[in-house]
Amino acid sequence: MPLSWYFDFISPFAYLHWQKIRALHGAGVAIEPVPIVFAAVLAARGQKGPAEIPGKREFTYRHVLWQAGREGVTLRFPPAHPFNPLPSLRLCLAAGGGVEAVDAIFESIWRRGEAADSAAAIAPLARALGQDADAIDRAEVKDALRANTERALAAGVYGVPTLAVGGELFWGNDAHDFAMAVQADPGLLDSAEMRRVSTLPVAVQRRG
Repeated sequence: MPLSWYFDFISPFAYLHWQKIRALHGAGVAIEPVPIVFAAVLAARGQKGPAEIPGKREFTYRHVLWQAGREGVTLRFPPAHPFNPLPSLRLCLAAGGGVEAVDAIFESIWRRGEAADSAAAIAPLARALGQDADAIDRAEVKDALRANTERALAAGVYGVPTLAVGGELFWGNDAHDFAMAVQADPGLLDSAEMRRVSTLPVAVQRRG
């Protein structure tokens, strides 16, 4: 079974994690990229994105730039963030949703720092991927993105990027080593303490 990778192009952490996912693909691991609408996931879970919280927004941008430097990955922010990711997500699906399309779009947004928040902005990229200007407006493309997002919610996804390994979800670029360790040895999740924290009682809940 391929490893399912849930992502949204709006996330710079997804771009960083993509470098690791692409390396897995290059090593012969079957990967299924699943583009989803992060904002819809946040709405469904009653959460705010990090870029929607003053202070956390600035920290997040600095943190991801630091991570990129540490990992030797070129990262350049697009002209504005957050931005509308729907055109890029739909273009990805219109172009087949495979590794090549995902790679090309991430490179445009997060390596070269190009805008991707409108049909006009992504028009050159669409042509490079063999798509016409109307590709992102096709009903089947919109339906596919909606279905992907609903699938992610049904699977329990609460953030991006998320890698699904054998039914377990691993959220974030920094969880990659954990995911790979569990893929190599699923028994890591079967220790007494791992089982205990999975059902740990909630002692207090915030109101409001």
